[in-house]
Amino acid sequence: MRYRLLGRTGLRVSELFLGAMTFGEQGGVGAPPDECRRMLDAYADAGGNVVDTAINYRGGQSETILGELLEDRRDRFVLATKYTVSRDGADPNAAGNHRKNLARSLETSLRRLRTDYIDLYWVHLWDRHTPVEETMRALDDAVRAGKILYVGISDAPAWVVSRANTLADWRGWTPFAGLQAPYNLLNRDIERELLPMAESFGMSVAVWGPLASGVLSGKFTRPGGPDTATRVAPESLGDRDHAAARAVQQVADELGATASQVAIAWTRSRSRAVHPIIGARTVDQLKDNLGAVDVALPDEAVERLAAAVDFTAGFPTDFIAETGPWVFGEASARVDGRP
Repeated sequence: MRYRLLGRTGLRVSELFLGAMTFGEQGGVGAPPDECRRMLDAYADAGGNVVDTAINYRGGQSETILGELLEDRRDRFVLATKYTVSRDGADPNAAGNHRKNLARSLETSLRRLRTDYIDLYWVHLWDRHTPVEETMRALDDAVRAGKILYVGISDAPAWVVSRANTLADWRGWTPFAGLQAPYNLLNRDIERELLPMAESFGMSVAVWGPLASGVLSGKFTRPGGPDTATRVAPESLGDRDHAAARAVQQVADELGATASQVAIAWTRSRSRAVHPIIGARTVDQLKDNLGAVDVALPDEAVERLAAAVDFTAGFPTDFIAETGPWVFGEASARVDGRP
């Protein structure tokens, strides 16, 4: 496992992040504490150092289990958690990105995780009712208090993130160092606005769902279909899903890798900013996913996978690309531009 810098900070983070959404058995299929320990150990043995959870994962079990597992080795990990999701559905102030919920959520997470600081604190979802100025100032106050070290944002429009980081720059507040969003061969929406925006701001991009809820894991290309329960019912898959799954499996067979490894490697091939979040219910699944760092996809395979299903960036990206030669003239083709 190699390491990159988190955004424009000096924090070293591993190529793959470990997602702890499966840590705990509350609310559906998850992993018991003993299996969580084996997964964390396997991830650490592979050189991984970022563990990502949230206040609401498994009704709080994920944070609680992680707090127990990280005892005596807390400082060796970059511990990331999130707030926004309601702590009490009957209380309107128990959710959102305002200062009150941030303060109470942060204290809850610190207690569960048995730590006095969070390395990377994510805003979990854009809250249209809270001014972004309030969120950024409250986050900066928590940084200055030493309770969090770095901040990031998940599941938000590009214009919101851009405005937030511009305000942070103007006012001397802590900017978002990371962005979290879904990304896989079947869901390339971040290529329209979010990924270019993050690259422009020098942000790291933690992508969740690289296997598209298991559709790209190879389980649907096996003879006879999945051999275990799946989050996605086989009968719900359409032609587009099957086309992507077949393309991934074909490349995997050619390279001697697994479908999961190829699907994860494809997301990494699209931008150096991308850090896939890998989650699993068993240590065997996790070890298979970790093998993605050793998969080098040929350029031809990257493009073949991208062409397996329809995707268009839409307006204005496609329009600008189409009209560029006319607008900027034939000499524009000889301009290298910035790296």
